[in-house]
Amino acid sequence: MVKNIILIKPRGFCAGVNRAIEIVENALKIHNPVYVKHQIVHNNYVIKDLEKKGAIFVEELNEIPDNNLVIFSAHGVSPKVREEAEKRNLNILDATCPLVTKVHLEAIRYNKEGYSIILIGHKGHQEVIGTIDEAPMFLVGNINDVDNLKINSDKIAYITQTTLSLDDTKNIVDALKKKYPNIESPKSNDICYATQNRQNAVKELAKRCDLILVIGSKNSSNSNRLVETAKLHLCNSYLIEDKDSINQEWLENVENLGITSGASAPEFLVEELINYLKNKFNCEIEYQNVIEENVKFTLPVIN
Repeated sequence: MVKNIILIKPRGFCAGVNRAIEIVENALKIHNPVYVKHQIVHNNYVIKDLEKKGAIFVEELNEIPDNNLVIFSAHGVSPKVREEAEKRNLNILDATCPLVTKVHLEAIRYNKEGYSIILIGHKGHQEVIGTIDEAPMFLVGNINDVDNLKINSDKIAYITQTTLSLDDTKNIVDALKKKYPNIESPKSNDICYATQNRQNAVKELAKRCDLILVIGSKNSSNSNRLVETAKLHLCNSYLIEDKDSINQEWLENVENLGITSGASAPEFLVEELINYLKNKFNCEIEYQNVIEENVKFTLPVIN
């Protein structure tokens, strides 16, 4: 039976997610309709809420009538998408996370300087789809991919998807450096501050808990990495959409339960989960803050 719940911070919305959602909400005050290419962030509750307010989510630009407003999601888009939007005279609002934009700019710079580029990331993820078209590059998702690389160049550099596991990325980077000793690293770590902080918080949580529940949607990369981080540090963990996603068998023989949420998960889902568990188990709640976050990104002007 659950006796103690440890609610960890930081958790939930990061600055890039806050910025992206605010861009859509502000656009809806001025424009009707508002189209968003891809889910603005990877959370089903956020998407449903914005749809109720009038946002229309599409996967392809040809679903948007000419001369309308399109918002690019926080994950970023490829240069081809930007060019197509401009040709269609779409009014563009870019909600790409500034930290993702940083990775795009690194790719462009490395390409101009004649480097062969390696992107560490998950094939098919929206952020990777946008980044990989900025320049010719090789995609690696694991050490086997590194083993299979055949690059004949004196100038090699790597960049990284922003929402990966710190531990997995380190292993891949170590393998790349072993294979290509002169490989150039990004001038600053590409893993975003929020991803790092939430994973570090989970590592602390894993020391004290029998189980960690991570609130987030299945297609949220950073949420999935939190589950992996917990398991890597020998604490069982599950990803849940909300309180109704809990399998009661998970809670058997669990005394200390840790709770966190991915960077695109709304805080009200955490509050609902806590209230549900308090009513069910009459357990104690402990609040643990690992690091304070004060990052904010500026919003674009909306015309």
